[in-house]
Amino acid sequence: MKSIFTSLLLFACFSAMAQKIDTTYLENLMKTKPELFSGVLTHPDKNQIQVLYTQINRDANNKPSFKSFSYNLDAHRYFYPASTVKLAAVIFALEKVNRLKITGLTAKSVMITDSAFKKQTKVTKDTSAQNGLPSIEHYIKKILLTSDNDAFNRLFEFIGRAEINKKLRKNGLANSRILNRLAVGDAGETSKHTNPVKFYNGNKLIYSQSAQYDEKEYNLNLTNTVMGKGYLDSADKLINKPFSLENKNAFAIEDQQQLMKKLMFPEVFPVKERYNLTAEDYKLIYTYMSKMPNESDFPKYDAKEFWPTYAKMLYYGRELKIQPDENIRIFNKYGDSYGFIIDNSYFIDFKNGIEFLLTAVVQSNENGIYNDNKYEYETVCFPFMKNLGRTIYEAELIRKKNNKPNLSKYKMDYK
Repeated sequence: MKSIFTSLLLFACFSAMAQKIDTTYLENLMKTKPELFSGVLTHPDKNQIQVLYTQINRDANNKPSFKSFSYNLDAHRYFYPASTVKLAAVIFALEKVNRLKITGLTAKSVMITDSAFKKQTKVTKDTSAQNGLPSIEHYIKKILLTSDNDAFNRLFEFIGRAEINKKLRKNGLANSRILNRLAVGDAGETSKHTNPVKFYNGNKLIYSQSAQYDEKEYNLNLTNTVMGKGYLDSADKLINKPFSLENKNAFAIEDQQQLMKKLMFPEVFPVKERYNLTAEDYKLIYTYMSKMPNESDFPKYDAKEFWPTYAKMLYYGRELKIQPDENIRIFNKYGDSYGFIIDNSYFIDFKNGIEFLLTAVVQSNENGIYNDNKYEYETVCFPFMKNLGRTIYEAELIRKKNNKPNLSKYKMDYK
């Protein structure tokens, strides 16, 4: 019995060691390119940088294993996650449809949103959809293609705040919470109330969900929730005191990548821990996470506003004239707000057999004022994300692997 216990203890120790994240590789890698990274490396806390890079190795049966590397990672140091929370809503909305098991209810069913509390708004049509009507599926497309805020808000209302946060905990995302709708000034009591929703197939009512109320508070052990030296209020008046984000959404970098890992590699998780998604659900998410706005007919986008690489911060930045590499697809969800740029991605180069996970955040707010729309996105944040993605990609090009991955499951039909 003693030897069995000792063996189990040693196994646990070796497992812990194997899962330990390397904290030096990324810093040393960036130091090899001072012309690209010296500006942010000299004050990473000022730019609030956190990076998590995970190498993927396949065995002879194509089963993946993972090795992670971090830079300045701190699950308790707060940053505003912006639109990156929308990927969780996409997954949880589809899971809810599957959990309800209501005959005729699918992600394609027409979703009519009503109102029942102050500041709530109704939705009865969607002119960007082929049939002119809203649905969970179409909201998902808009979220993943161009990060539509209203589309996220409608999924937030369907899932319900309590269920969203319950699912975060269920999936082990202990340093995250989703409390608010986006871009509508949602806070306090209004965020706790979600709209009544009805689903139809044609004129037939399939499912009716009453308005919901979530009384819970979702406190986290966070630092850095008060930032800067001032902010503009709703009347554009300068308030000379630090800006508080204490009651906002939170989505730690490690949690973001864990969400992505389970989404892209469900086979490595025990069946009971996988998302409750169908093959069609995975296909929908994979397709629109990696699809570019110019490849979409419904919704259709103006190329001047949403160019091909618009949503691919890591590797492409935000440069209008960059042509996408036809061999590369990036499955990701980015966010940008309050001077923060965040991107959570699974990167594939089909030609060279490259794949990796990369999640990062960077911020620039030189004047320390929030809500004034004066952030150094173009000069600091976008270049950092582009350079980071390309530096990791270049390292992957020369990294030796025992087995070339079979990535055929991720080849989507974008027509």
